[in-house]
Amino acid sequence: MNYVNVTTFLRNLAVQRKVQTLRMSFAVHENVKNYYGSRLETSDDLQTNAACVMPSRPLPKSACEALKQVHPDVCKRYFGCGLVIPEKLEGCTVLDLGSGSGRDCYVLSKLVGERGRVIGLDMTDEMIVASQKYVQYHQEKFGYSKPNTVFVKGYMEKLSDAGIQNNSLDVVVSNCVICLCPDKRTVISEAYKVLKEGGELYYSDMYASEVVPDSFKEDPVLWGEGMAGALYWRDLITLMNDKGFSTPHLVAGSHIVVHNPEIRRKTGDVKYASGTYRIFKLPQNSIKTRALVTYKGTVPDCAECFEFDASHSFKTNAPVEVGAEMAAILQNTRFSTDFNITMLDTPDTDQSSTPQYCHLSPFLLADKLGSSVKQCSKTGH
Repeated sequence: MNYVNVTTFLRNLAVQRKVQTLRMSFAVHENVKNYYGSRLETSDDLQTNAACVMPSRPLPKSACEALKQVHPDVCKRYFGCGLVIPEKLEGCTVLDLGSGSGRDCYVLSKLVGERGRVIGLDMTDEMIVASQKYVQYHQEKFGYSKPNTVFVKGYMEKLSDAGIQNNSLDVVVSNCVICLCPDKRTVISEAYKVLKEGGELYYSDMYASEVVPDSFKEDPVLWGEGMAGALYWRDLITLMNDKGFSTPHLVAGSHIVVHNPEIRRKTGDVKYASGTYRIFKLPQNSIKTRALVTYKGTVPDCAECFEFDASHSFKTNAPVEVGAEMAAILQNTRFSTDFNITMLDTPDTDQSSTPQYCHLSPFLLADKLGSSVKQCSKTGH
């Protein structure tokens, strides 16, 4: 086979794979639309408790207060799997991928304040209509002169088609939705494009203990519950780095316990966990050296200690040495004014040619916390 034939073969193979991906995406989208748009009326209708798991760390006080003000009908159709309320959101522009009933959007609406803006994106007509019904209710509840929340129909893989501009967002969140999408590389790439430099992707999703077999992807219930599309947690790290993001930082993790015996039979030895990660779009030319950082105690709800993730906790006025990437995050994001930062000349011993990343496993974190193994009754989340 000569060079021309090899090139033609590879080009044709790439086209075939793209067509297969598009066909699969269309089929999965239609199944998920049906599953969440018309089949599920409330969280009680879920066939498993896979999308019904409590976070392994508590909500901040301000988020709890905001959640209490969300309309009960909005909360009733909530299908999330974790915690997607990052700190220090006042004045931010936030996009919620797969906004569903709008519960998280309305909590975020309160936290970003009247100067901030929240965009909820969903591909189902039913969810868009349901969430839009309560825009005025929450505007008045929060005492705003005008709404700061909008809901748009669209796909996570095509954010520009939904009117989301590149480099326009401070934060992108998502709550147990990316596992419902077959083309995760495109979703992550789109999130990177729309974030400003220094912006954050903060999301909770369902993860698998191993690579999910292709046979799972043929089952509509496993897709609808997020289990067929769950990413092997180690693949998340490679995916984020490939798309230009920082290394993911694990915030919370909980085991997912499936009570439905038929679903347990189908999934076999594959285990599932809910994991919440925060990932940043850092400047390409950011300085890569270790640093001595001192937290000022200025992040809202975190006067004494800022728990950045499960591995990094910053006590107020207590200097601590951090690795190069963490130093870059604290220096180039919305948290830059909350730390005194002194760059160091010492080499970054956190870097390794063969990093293990065990501290990023939601399964190990759930095991470590013990009591974080959460289940849900059929009365909700």
